[in-house]
Amino acid sequence: MPRAAAGTPLWLAAAPTLFLLLWSFGFIFLKLGLAYADPFTFLALRYACVVALLALPCLILRPPLPATPRVWMHLAIVGLLVQAGYFSFAYLSLKQGISAGALAIITAQQPILVGLLAPAFASERVGPMRWTGLIMGVAGAGIVIVAKTEVEAASSAGLLYGVLALVCMTAGTLWEKCYGTEVHPISANMVQYTVGLAVAAPLAFMLEPMLVQWTTGLFVSLAYLVIGNSIIAITLLLAMVRRGEASRVSALFCLVPPTTALLALPILGEAIPVLAWPGMILAVAGIYLVMRKS
Repeated sequence: MPRAAAGTPLWLAAAPTLFLLLWSFGFIFLKLGLAYADPFTFLALRYACVVALLALPCLILRPPLPATPRVWMHLAIVGLLVQAGYFSFAYLSLKQGISAGALAIITAQQPILVGLLAPAFASERVGPMRWTGLIMGVAGAGIVIVAKTEVEAASSAGLLYGVLALVCMTAGTLWEKCYGTEVHPISANMVQYTVGLAVAAPLAFMLEPMLVQWTTGLFVSLAYLVIGNSIIAITLLLAMVRRGEASRVSALFCLVPPTTALLALPILGEAIPVLAWPGMILAVAGIYLVMRKS
């Protein structure tokens, strides 16, 4: 368990490790769930469950709502970029035939992009040591992905959607850093997932037959993605961005491919190629340089 520095809440000290595990498990449960539903249909179903789950505590606890129209707007924009933009473009990219490995390599560049843009948009300085760590982390993630999957992009449209997914997640991270304020997590999540549902549901209706197999596997996958990813992990991510440095928090995404590979070994029976191990070590070393305090 991470040790909290003086004045740092214990949950914030533990947040990077918890977020990494929750986010990495999410890819495994997503792979399981997509066997039973079309991608956009599954995404819309996931968001509908989140909104329904949040409705009860909203009615009982009556959490404070965003104080001003400007706060409402910033919450909606982050929801549009992260929940609607990132996930929708990622699914569109896969639907257009791009391989999962190619998409992972594209989106794993987020820490570098945030590092380049943070000084201009978030008044955040990224020093030489952290740049070294970011490059090591992205390189290590790329080695793991290349070792495990095919990386060809099957179409220019799929490649374009993958880049747009990367841009949306990067923009959402920087927007939260620049304009995010402390809002009750129930209220913040309700706003952002309502925006996500408003985008995902029409896309599912227009692009897919919306077929769903109502099996135990679907319900287990959906339950994890709704609670573990959509509520806990995203709340932790945005809280870390508000309270920390965007480039340091974004660097955690470099550890997602190695962590997912380790988790998939016992759960999905996916073997880890020999080449992936040095990639994992390189990614961990790079993220250590990024996350360590000066």
